[in-house]
Amino acid sequence: MEKKMAQWYYVEKGERVGPVELEEVEVLFGKGKLTPDSYVWTKGFDNWKLISEATELGHLLNKRVMDELPPELDMPPVIDDQHVVLYSWDDIKDDEKIITIKIGLDRGMEEVEYGPFSVIDLQKAYQQNRINEKTLAYIPGENEWVFLAETPIAKKVMGTVPPLITDDERRLNQRKPFVARMFFHDSQQVFEGVCRDISIGGMQVLVSNFPFNVGDEVTLNVHPENTDYHFIASGLVVRHLNENQGFALRFVNLSDEAESSIKSYIG
Repeated sequence: MEKKMAQWYYVEKGERVGPVELEEVEVLFGKGKLTPDSYVWTKGFDNWKLISEATELGHLLNKRVMDELPPELDMPPVIDDQHVVLYSWDDIKDDEKIITIKIGLDRGMEEVEYGPFSVIDLQKAYQQNRINEKTLAYIPGENEWVFLAETPIAKKVMGTVPPLITDDERRLNQRKPFVARMFFHDSQQVFEGVCRDISIGGMQVLVSNFPFNVGDEVTLNVHPENTDYHFIASGLVVRHLNENQGFALRFVNLSDEAESSIKSYIG
């Protein structure tokens, strides 16, 4: 004897509808006509249940969660750091926007990163007293922040020979940036940026000439303190920063390792 299929009833606009087979319930749920908050009943239930409470329909909820996740299979592979474009202070062109600066230490205030800027931008900022010789600077390829006064571009930026930085100042203020290296979709080009406003939910990445649009998926190698250690993270671009200086990113499916590393970094 052929086994009889379970019959289901559901509530639509306050009215009971049914009986229908499970397949129709699945179709209605897939079209959005039924939701996790819709009431259903089948033989064996003591009372009407929400779909979200019916274990017999749990597969519908699992499918919805998977459908709403970003398509990780479309993400590019792990980034090969050999593809990262590195720079040298001696070879920077005056109009290249690759210099990130950190303000605060030079003014006794909370430290904040800005940029990337060009040499021309820094010349204007120095003339306007927005930066000084103790402003920290960084370019891709370096290991740590350095005082602007100790970079080869210092004289060009300041228009004069910069003052000397003492050993004590240098020792007390050694810092490494929080760096992210990023792929854009299937591109082989890797962008390196300095991260700020870092949290478990996301961060801002300071990087110039990036092709990312709001809603784009980005894969990152994230290097806390710019060390060889890194964790891999994925995220969605949620907005562009002013003057094309980078973007804000919301993490997606952050791993336990990544979450632990971020918590350790932000203290």
